Amino acid sequence: MSRRHRAEKREVNPDPKFGDLVVTKFMNSVMLDGKKSTAERIVYGAMDIVEEKAKQNPVEMFHQALENVAPSVEVRSRRVGGATYQVPVEVRNERKQALAIRWLIAAARKRNETTMVGRLSGELLDAANNRGAAVKKREDTHKMADANKAFSHYRW
Repeated sequence: MSRRHRAEKREVNPDPKFGDLVVTKFMNSVMLDGKKSTAERIVYGAMDIVEEKAKQNPVEMFHQALENVAPSVEVRSRRVGGATYQVPVEVRNERKQALAIRWLIAAARKRNETTMVGRLSGELLDAANNRGAAVKKREDTHKMADANKAFSHYRW
């Protein structure tokens, strides 16, 4: 990580089907080895299944899932006088979104449905309904921050 200056944010284009920037970011995170068309097929396939099962707008369901997974506080390590404390800090909006996307994809990859489309659609449905592995990850993060509330005066 360069200490000279902060890396500039790259602009992403909205996705072709829904015209949503967050869906594009999600798709780029799903993508492996630069295979954008495969990632596109996976995400759009999952959205179709979500629409089929939930009978709702898939983009709204997707945003609801992201909102349910996004953490509001996290712990960061802070070294004070030879001891390392886990200090709870609030999460910036950009990081909230990035963590939510990362956790959703990681949870989907760990599921045991046969295809990635099935896994991703299942995890999105679970997250939209406030259950599943990604939501559990958020709850664990919040519990950890709550448990270390005593060290919040070390915040910087």
